[in-house]
Amino acid sequence: MIGLLVFFAVVVVAVFWIISIYNGLVGSRNETKNAFSQIDVQLKRRYDLIPNLVETAKGYMKHEAGTLEAVIQARNQAVAAQRSVQGNPSADPGAMKNLLSAEGALGGALGRFTVTMEQYPDLKANTNMSQLMEELSSTENKISFARQAYNDSVMGYNNKREMFPSSIFAGMFNFLAAQPYEIENAAERQNIKVAF
Repeated sequence: MIGLLVFFAVVVVAVFWIISIYNGLVGSRNETKNAFSQIDVQLKRRYDLIPNLVETAKGYMKHEAGTLEAVIQARNQAVAAQRSVQGNPSADPGAMKNLLSAEGALGGALGRFTVTMEQYPDLKANTNMSQLMEELSSTENKISFARQAYNDSVMGYNNKREMFPSSIFAGMFNFLAAQPYEIENAAERQNIKVAF
């Protein structure tokens, strides 16, 4: 009888231990999703600002249609890439790489836009443009902080899913590795210059 009770106690402890590991993995994965959603919010804000910037600049930069179109095209590609990652950044590593690539292209297009804008003093003096550029600069800072928080969350989640004994259950329950928000191209690591 005592042997049966001990066996039952060991089984109950083991079940609760497995449940605890599983719940820890779920909680960590959800923290990662939440951290990515914070990036998502700031990216959406940036994507919403860009058409306003281009519209404001159109009147002044009539001969720079190619630059303006490149910004809008890069923005549209970034929006599409963002939608493919939305909700679960660890579901498809390729989607995260596409987002990083699209964001890099958008950063480059915005950089060329600001360099071109320097040639138009009237545009630089426009108060609406100044406000939009200030909002864009603020948004870039918020995106940077959100990326840092996301990468910290990814590191915690990936550590948890790779460490023993969680690694056994992570594989059994299909907890995929989350992809950090890393910039691979050194040129893309440069901050977008947003200044007047």
